[in-house]
Amino acid sequence: MTTLTREEIVRGLAENRASPNGAVRNAHAEALAGAAETSGDRALFREALDNLINAYLYSSESSKMLVPFARLLQEYDKDPGAFSHWETHALFWQFKWVATAISDSPGIPLESATGWLDEMERRYRIAGYSERPVREAEMWLADAIGEDERAERAFRSWLAAERDDMSDCRACELNGQGQYAALHGDDAEALELWKPVLDGELTCAEEPHRLLATSLLPLLRLGRADEARSHHLRGYRMARGNESLLPSVGKHIEFCALTGNESRGLEILAEHAAHVAPLANLDDRLDFHGCILVLLRRLRELGHGRTPAVPYEGSPRTVDELYEVLYAGCLDIARQFDARNGTTRVSGRFLAQMGREPLLAELPLGVRTAALPQTASAPALPGPGPAGTTAAFTELVERARRARDLSHPGTDALWAEVALRVDAHPEADPLVRADLADQHALAAGRSGATEAPELLRAVRDDYRALGLAERAALAELRLAGVAAQSAAAPTEVRKLLRVALRSAEALDTAEPLRARRIALVELWTIRMESYLRSVETSDTDDDHDHHDHHGELAAELTDFIATHEGTLADLVAEAEEMLGRVALTQGDPERAVPLLAASAARAATAGRPWQAVDPLVLRAGVLMTLGRPEEAEAAARSALEHVAEVTDAETQGVVRLTLGDILLRRGDAAAESAEHALAAAHWFDQAGLTADGGAHARLLLARAYAEDGRNAEAAEVLQSALADLLEHGDQQTVSVREFLGDLLRRLNEPRPAAEQYLLAAEVTKGWEDPRPQAGLAHSAADTLDDAGLTVEAVAAYERALELHRLTGEVPVAEVRILRSLAWLGLREEVTVTAVSEARKRMEEAAEVLEAALAADPGAPVLRSELAQTWHQLAQVLDRHVNTNESNEAADEEDAEDEDQGLADAGAEPAAPLSPAEVDGLRLEEIELWDRAARIYAELGPDHLRDRFQCLNNAAWTEQERGDGDAGAARVSALIDEARALPQDDVPDWLLPSAERLLAQLNDRD
Repeated sequence: MTTLTREEIVRGLAENRASPNGAVRNAHAEALAGAAETSGDRALFREALDNLINAYLYSSESSKMLVPFARLLQEYDKDPGAFSHWETHALFWQFKWVATAISDSPGIPLESATGWLDEMERRYRIAGYSERPVREAEMWLADAIGEDERAERAFRSWLAAERDDMSDCRACELNGQGQYAALHGDDAEALELWKPVLDGELTCAEEPHRLLATSLLPLLRLGRADEARSHHLRGYRMARGNESLLPSVGKHIEFCALTGNESRGLEILAEHAAHVAPLANLDDRLDFHGCILVLLRRLRELGHGRTPAVPYEGSPRTVDELYEVLYAGCLDIARQFDARNGTTRVSGRFLAQMGREPLLAELPLGVRTAALPQTASAPALPGPGPAGTTAAFTELVERARRARDLSHPGTDALWAEVALRVDAHPEADPLVRADLADQHALAAGRSGATEAPELLRAVRDDYRALGLAERAALAELRLAGVAAQSAAAPTEVRKLLRVALRSAEALDTAEPLRARRIALVELWTIRMESYLRSVETSDTDDDHDHHDHHGELAAELTDFIATHEGTLADLVAEAEEMLGRVALTQGDPERAVPLLAASAARAATAGRPWQAVDPLVLRAGVLMTLGRPEEAEAAARSALEHVAEVTDAETQGVVRLTLGDILLRRGDAAAESAEHALAAAHWFDQAGLTADGGAHARLLLARAYAEDGRNAEAAEVLQSALADLLEHGDQQTVSVREFLGDLLRRLNEPRPAAEQYLLAAEVTKGWEDPRPQAGLAHSAADTLDDAGLTVEAVAAYERALELHRLTGEVPVAEVRILRSLAWLGLREEVTVTAVSEARKRMEEAAEVLEAALAADPGAPVLRSELAQTWHQLAQVLDRHVNTNESNEAADEEDAEDEDQGLADAGAEPAAPLSPAEVDGLRLEEIELWDRAARIYAELGPDHLRDRFQCLNNAAWTEQERGDGDAGAARVSALIDEARALPQDDVPDWLLPSAERLLAQLNDRD
């Protein structure tokens, strides 16, 4: 083995601390600790042990920290004086981690665990630390071994003990206090304790990550499902892929299993397939695998036992197979704890978890999830109870016929139930089987089945044989509809329509439905004639054959409405809706609006509210295009009220998507918009339209969440639907990627945000207008800059600058890019060359603005940007001066080392600025700040803070030049100016800030 040098070990430790948590980091940390011990450098060995303990802590191997901690403790006992104050503090802090690890390790005897706890208490007492962490550790050990009275005493002592430097952060402490309350059945108390963490008031490295997961089941048990959904979306995003948070990931999987989201749970499990292998930390394994088992059990109950799950120990596993192996492993771990603790507390809790039943049958989450495969299930047959009696069957048939006559959305479901039961009732009226045949033929006609005409003719004949001429007449009309649907020749369709009309007119005059059948044929004829005329004229190129089909259709519908207005309300409503759609086709939305309103109102009055849904949704959309959002919202809300009985999932989704979109545009109803978008996504999924309507609903949901400040939830939803949304054209691709980039940037994820901007910019490359690409390149550059990727940011800024200049329309964007490039040039090192280049960029920015102001001298935005450019140029020069002074103040030995390093690299050290050069730069800074301040003063109160900052900088620079009186005079003049103004015109902060600055300047004198 190659021996590492001290420098290599030091460098390796720095790299290890910055590495991702996990087994690879742990192995490297172990190697570095071994190399440090071999080196004989005790300080380096202590540092390596500390690093190893921290690496273990934030991984699934936290139980391994016991050995390096014991070694570090030995080093401390040998020579406490060798430990710095910080090293001593870290050692005692790590005692808490070790106490938890010992309690969570069944291989450590209970006597040893108690001994370590006693040792922790002794050392804390000697060191003068509070017993607070000791009592917390005692509480959890007592709880695990079933000593509830001792746990309660320890809990109260924990809360009563003073907080000091050894106390966990408040976020972590509240986590533990809430968990203790939840274990004792008080979910409400737990959530109240957790509130400051869940609301983001208290945070740390692992909070609120862990609590967002821990709060899921308590929230569900209290009926707070909306909050649980939010915590799942936010929390899983934080925990995903983090090895030290696998128990939290498990809680998200369990949440999915208990809310009807088994498919989502399976996806999360797949994302963490590599972590399902046996974990070194047995307590974490029990927590993580226990939650997975809840999901696997649910999948088995739903008939998915043979569905592939994830591999385990290198072998593919089905749900059944993975369940068996994980269950056996968890039960073994639980029994190890029981044997160590002398109680069944751990196994009892595990078995109780395995018996958990779903808390909600279905909780839509909003994220796009692949559906589970269909499982075969036998239809439920009627038994000997009341549902299977002849009377019950007769009542079912009557309900189905009433629904059919009303065209109720539930008609199909009722006839499907009749079909399931009819064989159990051989005495059923022959009409029942004719009605079932009619329903079957109707379904065939809707689907375009080739056998539909034959089925309809058989139905017609059956009804005639049973003496039901009005039903036979309806079958004749449906034959015409099927012919048109199958693109039959116009002559054939018209012939069938004439037959249908004769059949209707031939009905006995005493037949109550005779007028309805005739009117229905008339309405169908109007609709189909319009279609047939368009087919006929499309086959000829003669201009005279082309005429206004829409005009003819409108006239025919108008006549129909006038003829039947007082009698057949539902048919008139249908005609009014058709007439409204014709008006839209003719480009007359103002005429369409009242027609659609009349159609909806008439349908509702006729007792058919479901028929009002389509015209209301269409009317809402038209009103939005006409700039009448309040009326549009009213129409959409009315549609939502009327959609209750509609069984078509797509229609349910459309209604909610429409209302959600209108509410989001209103600007103050994002939360309600999100509710409707969430429901829309769910309904579109039910309709099998996840990639279409479902994708648009999720986009709306993400926008609503973002508008409501819920950026993490918005990003999670949007990313889940991204693949679907990218299939809807370049414009949407660019819009969606830019939106996602904005979300990720708000979440402080600059690298993936920049990736989205760059991908969007790539799509716009071929567009005639360069502005979209310029804006996206600019956004990408800003985020690359935020991520510290200087080279990539410079390239993106240069590209954005080039594109902006092509448009010649956005001087402010050009200027901001030039200023960003100036500062990027100073990021690595402040040299004469870098400052010169930065100055050049700033001056170029000023020239762009001055040219723009020549065309529009009074533009406040341009003047503000010019002042900001001078302000920033002064800051660049100030950076140069300060860097020069820092270099001069450096220790002579350090300076010699630096010179030697530069000489070794073949470089010349930068020459220091002369006193005259420094003074010249300071004078230039002052002049620039004065120039900027004058513009800010002219721009008025909105720029008062900018003006004050310029004055502050100029005053201190005067002070540095040895002319403190000049700086004080500047501030005094501002104070006098402010006091002369009306009190209401002076911001509250201005005079106190100026007076404080003046006092500081005078003190320096």
